[in-house]
Amino acid sequence: MDIDIKILTNLVTRFEELEKSVSTSDGYGNTRQMREYKKLSSKIPAVQKYIDGFADLTELQEIVDDKRTEVELLELAKDEIDELSEELKRQGEVLKISLLPDDPIDENNVIIEIRAGTGGSEAGLFAKDLFSMYTTFGTKNGFEVELIQYMDDETGLGSLREASFIMRKKDAYKMLKFEGGTHRVQRVPKTENSGRIHTSAATVVIIPEITNDDILEISEKDLRVDTFRASGAGGQSVQKTNSAIRLTHIPTGIVVQCQDERSQIQNKAKALVVLKSKIFKEQEVRKKKSLDDTRKKQVGTGDRSEKIRTYNFPEKRVTDHRINFVIYQLEDVLNGGKSLNIILEALQDRDKINRLENFDISDLFITHNDK
Repeated sequence: MDIDIKILTNLVTRFEELEKSVSTSDGYGNTRQMREYKKLSSKIPAVQKYIDGFADLTELQEIVDDKRTEVELLELAKDEIDELSEELKRQGEVLKISLLPDDPIDENNVIIEIRAGTGGSEAGLFAKDLFSMYTTFGTKNGFEVELIQYMDDETGLGSLREASFIMRKKDAYKMLKFEGGTHRVQRVPKTENSGRIHTSAATVVIIPEITNDDILEISEKDLRVDTFRASGAGGQSVQKTNSAIRLTHIPTGIVVQCQDERSQIQNKAKALVVLKSKIFKEQEVRKKKSLDDTRKKQVGTGDRSEKIRTYNFPEKRVTDHRINFVIYQLEDVLNGGKSLNIILEALQDRDKINRLENFDISDLFITHNDK
């Protein structure tokens, strides 16, 4: 991404126009302008600093290019050019990162779904470990964790068949969006007497929570609503009334169910949020299919079929295959500790690098005619 001073100057001009506009009563009521103003306000200081430095460099270069410049001043200007060029290079790297466009969905809460995969009962036990890992991580980092559904396996071993829950905090989706995919575990199962290491798997699906009807509205005529009794461990019925809800979105075939609350109304409200979020994600994935070449370069697509991480118990090792990242703190990772934070930050850093390679600074500039 090359830095174009003209585009940077246009950004400052645009920001000044917005600043005047939002200071009026009419401008303050313009949601689009307020959103654009807030986006630019955090970027402008770094932009202006770079513009000022570039202007100083241009002035020094003019002194050097002027044949009338005295030798002593010429050498001084050359030294300053070298120093300022290095400083602008450093500023430019910081500026590129600050100018990366924010994904508005990054601020959203996140819905996490975990399902046991291949590996029988051991896969269910690993799925339960992942459930504990994320919920404990949420508690340690100030998230509000709300359960949607938790279904034990019917083996009686305490393994997990599938679970879904919401983690609420600003930038929750940004922090966890690369966790989607197939997680593998390599360990000796509790039921294994010979000490042989097994490989099992569980899938994790990451969905941004969508609650804004302006983004996506679902018509009641497109829904099929089924009720059933909530079940607990081993498939036992835990309620006498049909309070659990299953929603089917007829146009897409997406199915969501919720049984955590005691009333149909509460379960339906929660299920609608999850359904809306799933439909939104499916639409976004469809839009991005045309960008396959770009997506292959990125950290990961979040697709559940992608094997993203291995948890190796004998070596106490966690490997994220997308970025070749290895950390020998398996227990701390599964306990939702700082080691999991390190993995999440490494994924975000790599994504940032990839986005810089594909980012055109001109995409930031919004012209007067944009409505």
